[in-house]
Amino acid sequence: MISSLLIIFIGFAGGLAVGSGFVAFLSVLGIIPRLTQLSKTGDYIRAYEWGVAIGAVAGGWLSLANPMLYLPAFITAPVGLFDGVFIGLLAAALTEVLNVLPILAKRIGIQDKMIIILMAIVMGKVTGSLFHWLYFIHH
Repeated sequence: MISSLLIIFIGFAGGLAVGSGFVAFLSVLGIIPRLTQLSKTGDYIRAYEWGVAIGAVAGGWLSLANPMLYLPAFITAPVGLFDGVFIGLLAAALTEVLNVLPILAKRIGIQDKMIIILMAIVMGKVTGSLFHWLYFIHH
């Protein structure tokens, strides 16, 4: 009983920390307003905000359940296309807003190591994605 409560508490605390970080990341950097500027869809900013919030909550719940949806290609192809477009727009907004790494590198005096920092981030993402897709799909 105590171990179950401890697991629930740790899970809730972890989710709260990640969710708070996600909201702070989007709020402080102004990702959603910049995304609406890039796509010239400022009238739909509330829809973007709700979409990100609902997507984060749904993604959290779905990652816990790991459901399998057996849908036909004519349904999954447009969904994949829209996901790719959204991620692409979000990445474009991030590249314009995120001057955080060069500023941080300059402040702490490691601007000559910038390529190493960027490659470490890229390799970490690639390794994490490969581990997720190759390990969890087969287990």
